[in-house]
Amino acid sequence: MSFQGYDKNFNIKDKIAIVTGGASGIGKAISELFLEKGAKVAIFDLKENVSNIAKEINDEKAIGIYCDVTNNDSMDQAIQMAKITWEIDILVNCAGIALLDDAEKISDDYWQKTIDINLTGTFKMSQKIGNVIEQGHGGKIINLASQAALIALDNHVAYCASKAGVIGMTKVFAYEWAQFKINVYAISPTVILTELGKKAWSGEKGEKAKKEIPLGRFGYPEEVAAVALFLASDAANFITGENIVIDGGNTIK
Repeated sequence: MSFQGYDKNFNIKDKIAIVTGGASGIGKAISELFLEKGAKVAIFDLKENVSNIAKEINDEKAIGIYCDVTNNDSMDQAIQMAKITWEIDILVNCAGIALLDDAEKISDDYWQKTIDINLTGTFKMSQKIGNVIEQGHGGKIINLASQAALIALDNHVAYCASKAGVIGMTKVFAYEWAQFKINVYAISPTVILTELGKKAWSGEKGEKAKKEIPLGRFGYPEEVAAVALFLASDAANFITGENIVIDGGNTIK
């Protein structure tokens, strides 16, 4: 087998991607960049106006579909709606939640919701799309983990546990599904300046946190999207099961 090469402009022309949590934050930045690079994108999100958001982003190549990643029927219906129009090549699991409290008093509700959305939701969506891709021509699955999977963060016990699980799960999927030409990756960002990130890490708390990062700043959604694009492209075809950390050096200390 000879090397087939790849598009050095990292275009993913005519690829079909599903992005969960794609109506805002990191998911929206990924959706926008994928569209810019030639893909068609099905944005899965809990927002009731997800269809309108998709039209605003790109009314020709994006569709918005309501999807609750904690509900099997909702996921099945959303996937079926996407499949009616397109054959799926790429899944990006961005849907997530951060419910924070001290480890000794975090509620069962906070714990379970975090696991249900961040870990089980990512697992179920990967499993469902993996079975779709398996029947076809191979593809890519990209899971959003976090630096919280690698280091301890105050008040983040459920979040850290869920994201560590995502990395472990990613490795198993990658190992088992290589035979089907499905590459599976995780991306682990530090604090990213989404609208929620700006609010959560403003003021003294944010300034203190930035001092712990060797590069001295937080990340931008577009920087995470750039890594997702690389992984979705043919340039990353010989990488699988890896966790790409985007943290300004925060976890190298």
